[in-house]
Amino acid sequence: MKKYDICVIKGDGIGPEIIDEAVKVLDAISHKCGFELNFDYFLMGGAAIDVFGEPLPKNTLDAALKSDAVLFGAIGGEKWDKLPRHLRPESGLLRIRKELGAFANLRPAIIFDELINASTLKSEVVSGANIMVVRELTGGIYFGQPREKHENDAFNTMVYSSMEIERVAKVAFETAMKRHKKVTLVDKANVLETSQLWREVVGNVAKDYKEVVLDFMYVDNAAMQLVRAPKQFDVILTENLFGDILSDEASMVCGSIGLLPSASIGGKTGIYEPIHGSAPDIAGQGIANPIATILSASMMLRYALNETAGADMIEKAVKSVLKDGYRTKDIANFDAKELCTTSEMGSIIADYASK
Repeated sequence: MKKYDICVIKGDGIGPEIIDEAVKVLDAISHKCGFELNFDYFLMGGAAIDVFGEPLPKNTLDAALKSDAVLFGAIGGEKWDKLPRHLRPESGLLRIRKELGAFANLRPAIIFDELINASTLKSEVVSGANIMVVRELTGGIYFGQPREKHENDAFNTMVYSSMEIERVAKVAFETAMKRHKKVTLVDKANVLETSQLWREVVGNVAKDYKEVVLDFMYVDNAAMQLVRAPKQFDVILTENLFGDILSDEASMVCGSIGLLPSASIGGKTGIYEPIHGSAPDIAGQGIANPIATILSASMMLRYALNETAGADMIEKAVKSVLKDGYRTKDIANFDAKELCTTSEMGSIIADYASK
């Protein structure tokens, strides 16, 4: 029997609730598919600050580096917002991505037919949309030095090397080869020198993928096109800041940020997490939607462990549960037949997946 070590980081806010449901589903799937998952739990973010005084303790990072994958909930909250920037929960997440070498963030934005009415766009505009945003995750303005804030001015630095661009471009093209063979590079090459370098490097990478169509789009136009005609996109490739913004926009085209997973890959160990935040305002109420975290667990099986049968089972179970009308509060207004708590939704999906 295959055995895998999973570093589980529940995090803050609704993180513990939604992670519990993902683990519940993974236990059901592993039993059915004949592999074993060993879950080890560690602190990061605000929970780690409260215990250790820092957002990413050494034992958490060491465990992540030794594991087969990291399953992560969410971090952050007002409680820690006034700390120095390097001690805030988000600094821990940025650092673990960097230390694990997780330079490529894959964020699928898929319209579930069962929830097409949840989108604020007309059904004929979004029906059939299936987008993968590939975001560079460990470079750009989030990491560039120098960066300083003074009393009356502040500055940040956006830096990219050809190597950083090339490696994430290859991930995007490889992803496109398994999909509809189209990559759209989103940049601001009419203004930014970094974007000009992106165009040069990505254009060179494209020469090795002759079956893939490459086109270019300025980020302001891309933001508009995502809501005007989302079906034109297959794989969107972009840098860190633009990807952060566009992937959230793409999620709302789908109707709920609580539905969409992500995978941060490229190094030895990948990080699998929902794209939404820690939502401390609803923590502990049992109303958080665990589907994005459960689908992140599916991505973990697919990309980290190569357990594709298990990943397929989870995705099929989620679609079936939605088709049968089970809803959490955030999507209750869209063809709900039964309103579920966070725990109930996890149990129902686990039950469907194990049938």
